[in-house]
Formats: sequence, C-alpha cells, structure tokens
Amino acid sequence: MRVFALVGRSGTGKSTSALSFAHSKNIPAMIDDGLLIYKGRKAAGSSAKYEKNYITAIKRAVFFYEDHRKEVQNAIKALDIHSLLIIGTSTKMVDQIAETLQLGKITKYYKIEEIRSSKEINMALYVRKTEGKHIIPIPYVQVEQNILKKIIMKGKKIFSTQKEEIGETTIIRPRFHQGTIHISEHVLKQIISHACTSVEAVKKCHRIDIALNELPNIKITLTIFYPLDEALPVIAEKIQQKVAEDFLKFLNIELNSITIHISKLSMEHSYPASMIRTARI
Repeated sequence: MRVFALVGRSGTGKSTSALSFAHSKNIPAMIDDGLLIYKGRKAAGSSAKYEKNYITAIKRAVFFYEDHRKEVQNAIKALDIHSLLIIGTSTKMVDQIAETLQLGKITKYYKIEEIRSSKEINMALYVRKTEGKHIIPIPYVQVEQNILKKIIMKGKKIFSTQKEEIGETTIIRPRFHQGTIHISEHVLKQIISHACTSVEAVKKCHRIDIALNELPNIKITLTIFYPLDEALPVIAEKIQQKVAEDFLKFLNIELNSITIHISKLSMEHSYPASMIRTARI
C-alpha cells in the first residue's frame, strides 16, 4: 500500500478539500481525525471532533486508544486498500499515525498550500475563528449526532471535474471548540464603506452585498462626484484596491472579487477648486 499525507495547520480547509484531492490522485481511502474514510463514506473509526475536550481529541486523532486503533487496522486489511491519504496538522503528526497504524513510510507529503489558494485558506481560517465550524468529509447521515454538542448543517456534495459524485461533507461545531469571535455583518459593511469613502472621488455607498463563502465576494453600489478627475475605470480600481487592503489588514481575508457598480454621478462635489479646474480642462 502506498501512503500519502496532506499537511496543514488547523482550520485551513484540509477536510474540505480532502475528498476531491484524493479522487484526483486516485486515492480511495483517507485517515482524517480518527476516521477511516473509503470511497467517500465512513469505513471505521470515530472522529476526534466528537470528543469532549481538546486532549482526548488529540489522542483520538493519533489512535492512542487500542480498540480504536485495531478497528481501523482491521478495516484497512479487509478492504485491501492500495493507497491511502493521511490528513494531519504537521509532518510529525502524520508520521506518528502511519507508525501507530503500521502503514509503513509515507511516500509523499502534500502541503495544503499546494491544493488551496491563499484566498481559500484565509477564508477557512476566518470561518473557524468566527463560527467554530469544522468539516467532516463523510455524509450527514453517518455523523453520530447524539454525541455532538450541535449539528450546524449539512455540508455539500463533492463532485469530480467529470460531474461524478465522489463524496459529501458535514459541518459541525465540536464540544471542545472554544473562543469564537463574533463579527457582525454591520461591522464588515462599515469597513467597506469607510474604505470606499476614503477614496476622494466617492460621495456615498448606497448598498453593500457580502458573500463570505469559500471564496469571498463583495458588490458595492456607489455615487461618484462629478466632474471627474480620472476615468471611471481608474476610480473603480482605486476603490477595489482600498477595500482589498482594508479587508486584509483588519480581517486577514483576501477577497476573491470586488464588483463596483456606479449608480449615480453627483454634482455636489467637495473637491478643492484647483482640482475642479484641472478636471474641467
């Protein structure tokens, strides 16, 4: 059996990307947080995300408990798995799992940065910090709901590039997860509005639509002062740049798209007289 590893710090979206990544590499099985997942479904084990505290979660993830370890080892033998992906937060962790389960040496290590963009990683970290959401790459119906603190929602079905369904995810909030930060949508809109109005040509933000999904997107509707000192595309680009900089500065989120909709030009300008004369010339 060939053994591979996917490594990345907690909250960067390893479990979210694991099913599609494993499918692309023709790897039918994976070990993730104590679970053996085979062809998109739970085959054996118990998830560390079910544990009551952080210490027991770590022990579960590295197969510290003998009955847990033997269950997964027996399932791997019975399924006659030809290749397997181990998911962990460090090379030390995945090496320990491979050794504990007697899987042999890991053939190749992949970093999460190789399969996810920095935008996707930063967005995943933001969701983890603010909402405490964790992903389990198994179907919703297979999650042991009675021992979870709270089921958040069903995840999503994962498809290959050929539209073939390869698995499903479930979103949960584990018992051991503490210290989430709440950032209201109002605050996010204030950051955007302030960034826009700091560009001299902008008079007012009328509407801000925010979609913080796997790739965060923003749409802004504005009024711009007239006469124009610069062409509208140039002004729009300055606004996009300022919004992107502020989101990265305050929230560590790299925005995927910023759509600027200029709905009105206003003659009620606040430009210095010298700037107005230049614009009119």
